[in-house]
Formats: sequence, C-alpha cells, structure tokens
Amino acid sequence: MSSLHVLASALRDPALVLEFGEPEWERLLVLAELSRLTATLGDRIERAGLWGELPERVRERFHAGRILADFRNRRLRWEMACLERVLRKADFEVIVLKGGAYLLLDLPWARGRLPADLDLLVAREHLAAMEALLLAEGFAPVKLSSYDQRYYREWMHELPPLRHPERRVEIDIHHALLPLTARLRADPERLWGAARAVAGSRFKVLGPQDMVLHAAVHLFYDSDLNNRLRDLVDLDELLRHFGGGQADFWQGLVERAKAHGWERPLAYALAFSHRFLGTPIPQDRPLPAVHPVLARWMNFLVGRALFPELPRRFSKITAIARFLLYARSHYLRMPLKVLLPHLLYKAKARLLGHPATP
Repeated sequence: MSSLHVLASALRDPALVLEFGEPEWERLLVLAELSRLTATLGDRIERAGLWGELPERVRERFHAGRILADFRNRRLRWEMACLERVLRKADFEVIVLKGGAYLLLDLPWARGRLPADLDLLVAREHLAAMEALLLAEGFAPVKLSSYDQRYYREWMHELPPLRHPERRVEIDIHHALLPLTARLRADPERLWGAARAVAGSRFKVLGPQDMVLHAAVHLFYDSDLNNRLRDLVDLDELLRHFGGGQADFWQGLVERAKAHGWERPLAYALAFSHRFLGTPIPQDRPLPAVHPVLARWMNFLVGRALFPELPRRFSKITAIARFLLYARSHYLRMPLKVLLPHLLYKAKARLLGHPATP
C-alpha cells in the first residue's frame, strides 16, 4: 500500500488495518495525527466493529485522540450556548456553519472531528450589528495589522476573527460563503430560504444540499488543498449521510449547484471523495463533470497535496504541486489587480518576519 494514500485507504476500508504490523501502525498513526484525523479514524474502526481486534497500544492512541476531540467539541458546544444567550438581544437570524453545524445536528461523525473555531453566517445588512453585539459582550478582535483589517473588511467574506478573553474560541463571522473578490458567488436568497431551524436552538443551519456545496467550495475553490484530507472526509460523511437512499437529494444537489454556479467544485468533490474514500455516488443520473484534460491535472496535483507528508520525507514533486494549488487558490479568490499587490505584501512581511494574512 502506498505510503501516500495509506490513511485514505484505512478510512475507506477499516478492515485493512487488521493486516498491519508495528511499522504500518506507526506510519498510519503519525499520518492520522498530522491530518487531525486520529479520533475520526478510531471512530470509523469502531463503527466497523473492529475495535476489540486492535492492539492495546493502538487503542490507547485512538483513545487519546478521542479525549482531545471530546474536549474540543464540548468547548465548541459551550461557546454556542454562550452565544445563544447573547443573541437573545438580536432580531436577526444566524446560521452556524461547518463543524458547529455538525454538532448542532448531532451528525454521527461530529464526535471525532477537531474543530478549531466557530463559523457563523449573518446577512450582510446585519454584520455591523452582530459585531457590535459581540464586542459589547467582551469579545475582542484577534490582533491584526491595519493591512490585515483592510484585507478582511474589503475583500473577504468574513470579519476579522473575534475571541472571548476567557473562553478563547475564535469566532469567524461570515456574511458570504466565498470572498467578495472571488469569481464564484452564492445566491444569498436561496441560502437563507433553504436554511433550517434546529430544535431547541436559536441558530439555524444550511439546508443539506447547501451544506455539501459549502464543503465542496471550501475545499476545492477557497483553499490550497494542502493537507486537507480531513475536509474531504467531511464531504464523504455528508454525502453518505444525506445521500444514502434519498434519490431526491442528488437531484436537488445538482440543481442547487447550477443555481449557485458551483458545478465545478461539486464535480471535484464527487470525483475525489469517490476516488480516495469510496464515497457511493449514483451512476444512474447526470452529475457535474470536469473536462478530461483539467481532470488529469487536478488528479495529479490533488493526489500529491491533499495528504500529509511523513517527517523527513520531503518530495520536490509534492512541493511543486502544493505551490501550484496555492497559486490557483489565490487566483480564484482575487483578480490580478488585487492579488499581485497582496502577494508582494505577503512576501515582504515574511522577509521581515511579520505574520501575514492568509
């Protein structure tokens, strides 16, 4: 089994790990930790009924990963509970995105994730009110330069991150799902119109199709795909959860992608989740596809960049693939007249040892 894809293979078919010896286990566990997927992999092995067949040392490593995931998830749930109280003063709706939404919905794989922050979506006309409300409750902006402040407020789809001084969870307040300068846009009326209430919560979540599409554009349009296997796992789980046995889900997913103009990110999401994780994709209906030449290039680049590298195994080919995808992600996010000065600023900041924006 290729060291490049050993982690994806174990996630796809957990029974493979029963054949592992000490070296294979060590390699797999290192890759899982580098990908922030230790608890997720342990959860998949347990769901496959194989937990009792693992070596004791391996179970201990997975148990440690689960303790960390449980802590992160409890912390995120507590942050959402605190925000629920704050938002009693608000007269506008708030959507929880990504990991927070998976927790609110108690989706099966959420317990193995390692959420780093809380992503919220508000309508743009309520952005200032949302920011003022959180600042009045003691939240403070993460320290940023004046350039970084401008970067977020003029070009991005979110405010500069906020953080409560006691709880320390970073809050990202979005007013769109993609940067303002990006070539793709979502239809906000469709997003909000399909948003769903969550029982017992002040928050809403995206509709199932929009949740999948957001995960697709987040990975294949708004990121450089560097060590992002965990995001592909999210897509795999979302497609299995919402698409299993629901023919109307797939038809609605395609229609929704066309409505937003997001067919290409969806095509990549379906192709790569099926290729690497075995996501079941229906073959009896027309789904978005990518031009064969472009697909070959992306297969090569994504196959290199998506996976973590073992320490002391630097690959020039992987480095080139990651650089090309890094350049692609910025090109898709910004027009050249904005991108070139931004990259010059970043290069200068790095030379001077200053932190820079993404």
